[in-house]
Amino acid sequence: MKKKFIIIFLLMIIFSFLVFFTLSNQSSKLNSSKFIQSTTPTLFFHGYGSSANAERHMTESARKAGVTETIIQANVDRTGQVTLRGRIPKGAINPIVMVQYEDNRNPDYLQDAAYAKAVVEKLKQTYGFQEMKMVGHSMGNMSILYYLLEYGSEENLPKLTKQVNLANHVAGLENWNLPSNLTLDPQTGQPSAMNEQYQKLTGLREVYPDKQIDVLNIYGDIGGNTDGSVLNVSSKALKYLLINHAKSYKEVKISGHGGQHSRLHENSEVDQLLIDFLWRK
Repeated sequence: MKKKFIIIFLLMIIFSFLVFFTLSNQSSKLNSSKFIQSTTPTLFFHGYGSSANAERHMTESARKAGVTETIIQANVDRTGQVTLRGRIPKGAINPIVMVQYEDNRNPDYLQDAAYAKAVVEKLKQTYGFQEMKMVGHSMGNMSILYYLLEYGSEENLPKLTKQVNLANHVAGLENWNLPSNLTLDPQTGQPSAMNEQYQKLTGLREVYPDKQIDVLNIYGDIGGNTDGSVLNVSSKALKYLLINHAKSYKEVKISGHGGQHSRLHENSEVDQLLIDFLWRK
């Protein structure tokens, strides 16, 4: 009797494993009916003091939804050398690149932009990409914005077609470099005051690619018009920099517990927004 029970128990374990394995494989298969079938890569940039692990919830959600089967990692060391972990097969659909900076606490945004450029150049050199999409969380947004400011007009680099700014602090961080009593013009979005960082980024109003990039600006509000680290007014100040030249511009507020600064990249609502914006037909 005991032997029979053990055999049944083992068979149940094997059956459960097979069911799990089958469902896992099904969840990662491409869904060509819902999502565009493009070879354009999407690059994810993490925030201050973070790593590619902060991007994993978003990228895995895309894989499980059937957006892609290909996720690789690009590691950037302090000298700007890029090492690719994983391989993008020829013809891979909607490949994702999780970017990780070794120098992940560097507030020199020009240096961060140079790191971003190094990744873009490595991908073009290795795979020949002509277009790309970018997603940034927190300081990762500065990598993207300063990259566009410094290198966005270089014709030899792949064209950016879609840009997601998640928890951006373009006008400054709360209790650090955010101008006091900051307000935005209700018509133009122009801030009532600008710190040095924002003043430099106003150059985007001149060099941002015209009618080329669709922009999605996602910010969180846990109450009090803040995500706990960034005031909503700072995140919404992005509009003034990009609105005149963006192909499209959309803002989405995530309210409640999931709108907290670091929880935004672990949020299923955000995952769905990214999937719909970046890849849905």
